[in-house]
Amino acid sequence: MRNSMWLTVIGVFAVLALSVCGRGATPQAVDLAQLAGWNIVIDVEATPAERYAAEQFASIIQQADGPALPIVTTTDRSDRHIFIGPGKAMQQSNVGFDTTDFDEEDLRYVARDGNISIAGGRPRGTLYGVYSFLEDQVGVRFLTADHTYVPPTGPYHPIGPIDRFYHPPLRMRWSYYGEINRQPKFAAQQRVNTVTRDPSLGGVSRIRNINHTFFRQIPSNVYGKNHPEYFALVNGKRLAPLDDPGYRTQPCLSNPQVLRIVTEAVLKELDEHPDQGNVAIVQNDNQNYCRCEQCAAIDEREGSPMGSLLTFVNAIADEVAKKHPGVKVGTLAYQYTRHVPKTVRPRPNVQIELCSIECCQIHPLSDDTCPLNKPFAQDIRDWAAVCDDLMIWNYNTNFSNYLLPCPNLRVIGPNVRFFVAHHATGIFMQAPGNAVSTDLCELRNYIIAGMLWDPSRDVQRLTDEFIDLHYGKAAPPIRRYIDRLLDEAAASGKHHHCFAGNASQYGLDASTLGPWGVEQFEQALKLADDPQVRRRVEKAAIGAYRLAISPVWAVKDPAKVDPKLLDTMRPLLRRFLELCAAHHVDRAREHDAFTVDRTRLEQLLK
Repeated sequence: MRNSMWLTVIGVFAVLALSVCGRGATPQAVDLAQLAGWNIVIDVEATPAERYAAEQFASIIQQADGPALPIVTTTDRSDRHIFIGPGKAMQQSNVGFDTTDFDEEDLRYVARDGNISIAGGRPRGTLYGVYSFLEDQVGVRFLTADHTYVPPTGPYHPIGPIDRFYHPPLRMRWSYYGEINRQPKFAAQQRVNTVTRDPSLGGVSRIRNINHTFFRQIPSNVYGKNHPEYFALVNGKRLAPLDDPGYRTQPCLSNPQVLRIVTEAVLKELDEHPDQGNVAIVQNDNQNYCRCEQCAAIDEREGSPMGSLLTFVNAIADEVAKKHPGVKVGTLAYQYTRHVPKTVRPRPNVQIELCSIECCQIHPLSDDTCPLNKPFAQDIRDWAAVCDDLMIWNYNTNFSNYLLPCPNLRVIGPNVRFFVAHHATGIFMQAPGNAVSTDLCELRNYIIAGMLWDPSRDVQRLTDEFIDLHYGKAAPPIRRYIDRLLDEAAASGKHHHCFAGNASQYGLDASTLGPWGVEQFEQALKLADDPQVRRRVEKAAIGAYRLAISPVWAVKDPAKVDPKLLDTMRPLLRRFLELCAAHHVDRAREHDAFTVDRTRLEQLLK
């Protein structure tokens, strides 16, 4: 992997032009509106992803009112070719280049003098190169799984001469939404490289997201009965539950037998999955770390329970380095392990994935005036100083209520840039990945995926183009709603994390903003000029309706509600439930199915 974060070169052709012009030739542009008689050339040994890339290019050019371009493997002339993927014919052409030293997602495209070439590293570089070319040069926008905006090329659409190379700064990118996790082709279009193993879509990154592992590497229901000493000592007692694998406990990290067992589990995993570029060794998702004399002594010396964890991880990383050189060993800096230890440092083959679960959804992480964010900003600076491979686990929703508006749209871009500025190599943007039709999910996904692929992008521009292209004539009221929601949260002075029971915790007044938001979406529906746009508006309206019904959201007994309030709420409740059914809402919070909430709310309609 190159040390530089990313390299985008547009107009490299200026250098080529000087040398060519010195020989008396002037490079010529390519007119994408005049592709009749052209073909797409792929190598006879093209990978499945390169063949699919060619098919995608042909399909979208035709949607842009272009010709049907044949896909061939041989050439009998020197021009009117679109070379897709590496190969001999491409390299020998006037737009040829070598991809041998490209990383797996590096891409380059060249257009001049009657030819175009698009190729990249394997397995995903060429496919991502096609999508980048279509976005940059044709104006295509992959908005949602069922909405790709393809503008017509028109009678004249010159590009170049151009030579562009791109090296993505992040090797692991995950916009964690149900709309993308359940749509692998769309994930590929968004260049989210963590969703599918399908080789035609480029497969997944060898670097995987790091997640909790101790419950499976040393399960308490396997070892706890005979060896309670393998597990955490908390309040003078060993926590070794036998009814689960360890969700409520942690291993004792100073016990040599625990080290042996987990080491064996890690090496076995790598033996069975040689394609993995990393392996995780991570605390379980609870606060019950071991306070035994040996563990406590390490943690006291190091000023953080990360002391005993990183000591443990380093020991296993040494064994991994011997048997699987090149593989990284990852752990989370999460909650009680978030702070850097005083003296223990990660081994060269250790990854740290820093988690921001305590941080504010309203203010950028770089905002030192935010009391929730300032400590995290210090932690990322500290980790960046001692770790060469820093990954990020960031939180992008309200996990207590997926449908309630979360005013974080303006912090997504600054946060991604903040991570990259501190040398992040991969980012997991956790959102409602186990649900669909959550609050403004499609807009958020578009912004997140776009920023992960290219952190230099303008967030406001991404927001505006999505709203304008996806909602068309219905866009203005939706934009008003979003702007007021974000402005109200920012003006409130509130600071709150990713778990909010009600809108006021984010500085939102549900009693005024909710009904007003519903009015904006009703206006948008009147402006929608076709059924598809109406469905898109309806889906986006779910959050406003959820906000409007806040006064009765948690009510279980209708008899305890003021009758006048209930009369006001019932039309909104009815419409809310209709929208949820129409758009297949399946969860309103992280751990519960929506049927629980639907049943409760339906009681208020009787």
